[in-house]
Amino acid sequence: MTDSAPRRARVRAPELIGKGGWLNTGDKQYTLADLRGRIVVLDFWTFCCVNCLHVLDELRELEEKHRDTVVVVGVHSPKFVHEAEHRAVVDAVERYGVEHPVLDDPELATWKQYAVRAWPTLVVVDPEGYVVAQHAGEGHVHAIERLVEELEAEHGAKGTLRRGDGPYVPPEPEPTTLRFPGKALLLPSGRFLVSDTTRHQLVELAEDAETVVRRIGSGARGFADGGPGQACFSEPQGLALLADGSVVVADTVNHALRRLDLASGEVSTLAGTGRQWWQGSATSGPAREVDLSSPWDVAFFAGKVWIAMAGVHQLWAYDPAGGTVAVAAGTTNEGLVDGPGPEAWFAQPSGLAATDDRLWLADSETSALRWVDLDGHVHTAVGTGLFDFGHRDGAAGQALLQHPLGVTALPDGSVAVADTYNHALRRFDPATGEVTTLATDLREPSDAVLVGEDIVVVESARHRLTRLRLPEEAVRVESVAHRTQRAATEVAPGGLRLDVIFQAPAGQKLDTRYGPSTRLLVSSTPPELLLKGEGADTDLCRDLELNPAVAEGVLHVSAMAASCDDNPAGGTSRSKTGGGYPACHVHQQDWGVPVRVTEGGADRLPLVLAGMDEQ
Repeated sequence: MTDSAPRRARVRAPELIGKGGWLNTGDKQYTLADLRGRIVVLDFWTFCCVNCLHVLDELRELEEKHRDTVVVVGVHSPKFVHEAEHRAVVDAVERYGVEHPVLDDPELATWKQYAVRAWPTLVVVDPEGYVVAQHAGEGHVHAIERLVEELEAEHGAKGTLRRGDGPYVPPEPEPTTLRFPGKALLLPSGRFLVSDTTRHQLVELAEDAETVVRRIGSGARGFADGGPGQACFSEPQGLALLADGSVVVADTVNHALRRLDLASGEVSTLAGTGRQWWQGSATSGPAREVDLSSPWDVAFFAGKVWIAMAGVHQLWAYDPAGGTVAVAAGTTNEGLVDGPGPEAWFAQPSGLAATDDRLWLADSETSALRWVDLDGHVHTAVGTGLFDFGHRDGAAGQALLQHPLGVTALPDGSVAVADTYNHALRRFDPATGEVTTLATDLREPSDAVLVGEDIVVVESARHRLTRLRLPEEAVRVESVAHRTQRAATEVAPGGLRLDVIFQAPAGQKLDTRYGPSTRLLVSSTPPELLLKGEGADTDLCRDLELNPAVAEGVLHVSAMAASCDDNPAGGTSRSKTGGGYPACHVHQQDWGVPVRVTEGGADRLPLVLAGMDEQ
């Protein structure tokens, strides 16, 4: 359903309610009435979600440019059980440099009031307290800025716009050696190299894993090559040794791979342009000319540097000999599907570890441990999909993890998994097919490295490396299983009308220069849920038929729309033409909608990509 939307619908904004209270406000609690007179952008996010992290970065420029009229409010709406812990939200706000107020809504009260269905979702509230726009997914900030400028003019003229300082109060910095470290690497010298993610640096530690030998990077968020004091990173994560003794760094928020010369401390760029990959971008080519998307980890496997490309749910590979990058596995669809690399689905792969014949990976959003063989086929060892997680040991087919971020190959052929949201180190043994727990009470472990008979764990939320002796016996842990907290949408058996609402932003139109400007992909878990309507097409509306024999499941909906400026001389934000005329913008979102088939349920499912559902 598309429309140029010349008029603007207005719906009274529901109150902001969250049991966890407000962060980044100096302990002051706010209501919508307190924000009256300001343009409020509500960012519904959860800290596990890489797409939400992309939106945080997209919003930074808007916040700075319109600081005296716009208040961004993050509404933290958890997917995983761990994300409902208040301390974890406090940590995440600091970890990702969130510089606006955040409402901690562990029970999804405000999420439900605003009828949000996806992470991330942005809602714009005008100075009089009315919702005037809703956008799901990434790539919408250019449209929101256009709307903000219209609202500034309209409410400035009416006298209903209030300018001034916003409610943001920065927290006091903590004096720790590391701050939310991400990954670690054991160097040939016996020292450790750690990505000090929140401080945008790499830190070399002595053999004791505590004493700082040197810091690499200025400590300011940025993208610059140079010596150890001049180079800049942006939330670096994964680290891997190259054959020449240098280190490749996954510079996550810069969407780049960097090279560190260990002898000189000099930093250079191996791959990426600094721009985020979007649908339609090149998927192979000279490494410095191809966009990447949130590379989270790197590992040397089968002669290439494999990249956990968390931002697009794929694995890529960098060829050091040829200086090229290319997609190695994954379709960009989010989920858990095994098979040949080009057909596999991943969900935010975030940790890699290579052996002679396998590349192990932590697939975080499916809470899964997976692996790639030498033929490029993808297999799953532990995990079932996007919505099942927990802490359960035993046979791999029924074992559960919770958002793991790291994996480490052990000498006996088994692997250790940094089971991040369970605060545990787990072990999977391919020989027995069993999952056990090696250690608990680790605060958000995100990686681990083997040092002799010890394993050194990156305890990200304790800001340290922790050395453990690999135990001979597993720790006994009481099993617990969870599903995502979101309430299921009750739908009627039989026909269901799926409407993806997309209204091109003011001053833009659908971009049809290269063919259809929209794409809709639908599937379900279990597959038997859908009798009709599965697959890809260009229409954003589709008639589905649900199987009355399947009581509940999940509809997976992926939508994309491309728009371009009506005025050829318009801006070039998110331009897919390299700054050409006109500027083009990609809007995309994946939804996983839990549904329950019941008599009397809805026969229409509206999902807002951009605009307002006025039916």
